[in-house]
Amino acid sequence: MKVSVLTPTYNRDSFLKDLYKSLIVNYKYNVQIEWLIMDDGSTDNTKTTVDKFIKENIIDIKYYYQENKGKMVALNNLVQYATGDIIIECDSDDYFTENAFEIVNRAYEENKKEKDLYALCFLKYDKFNNNIGKDFKNKKTTMFDLYFKEGENGEKALVYFTDKRLKYSYELEENEKFVTEARMHHKMDLQYKIKCYNDPIMICEYQKDGYTKNIKEIFKKNPKGYYEYFREILEMNLKGVKFNKLMYIYKHYILFSILANKKGIKNAPGFINKVIVAIMWIPGLIITKKSFDNI
Repeated sequence: MKVSVLTPTYNRDSFLKDLYKSLIVNYKYNVQIEWLIMDDGSTDNTKTTVDKFIKENIIDIKYYYQENKGKMVALNNLVQYATGDIIIECDSDDYFTENAFEIVNRAYEENKKEKDLYALCFLKYDKFNNNIGKDFKNKKTTMFDLYFKEGENGEKALVYFTDKRLKYSYELEENEKFVTEARMHHKMDLQYKIKCYNDPIMICEYQKDGYTKNIKEIFKKNPKGYYEYFREILEMNLKGVKFNKLMYIYKHYILFSILANKKGIKNAPGFINKVIVAIMWIPGLIITKKSFDNI
């Protein structure tokens, strides 16, 4: 098995070392590793650090550079260089568990002939050994069902089958730099499924200037992609979606309609959705103004 690890990075020089060490530790599990790094316009010592890794010649590392265009463009550009059987997208401030590739290799061998899968899904832990989310209830599912019907709310580590992953990309609107990964996943869900394993393979560390910590600012700067994401959800069959998740969908559709200056009521797909959005519009407008006016 050959693994392509894709890492977009921006001014994360000091964190790359932990990821690099975790790849070296996992090199013993009878897998080939290529680490593809996209430097998204860093101004720190990222290139110098990566050059040192390359000179050590322990694993195959390829470094690429782009002017700052954001994580999603970096991944879209990186994926075209992947030559592995599987692709794992790993942020520069995350790293792998000591036996991650042993677990992944075993799962890959078990499922490599399954034509209806686009990814294997594993747990993410924080550095204190806590599960970021919940254990899986179902072995085979979709990302949409996992989060909207099965009650998941934490991050997971996806291992994509390369032939499936290459068919898709992150869809950005206009000049935005970020959109939720789920927008791509839900399109993949229409054709394929994921298979879940209650094993942690990745350690996640949230940084003060990271996406999760600054989510409101990200929402305000990138509302159009999120608006399209929630509008697309309203076009789906929502039978079986939990009530709290339905409210989450409508609230966020209204939020991003306002932030993106879209006609949310008129553009809501279907009569029932228009009625629900209309009922919730004024409270949503008040809450949005209160939450985002000072950001």
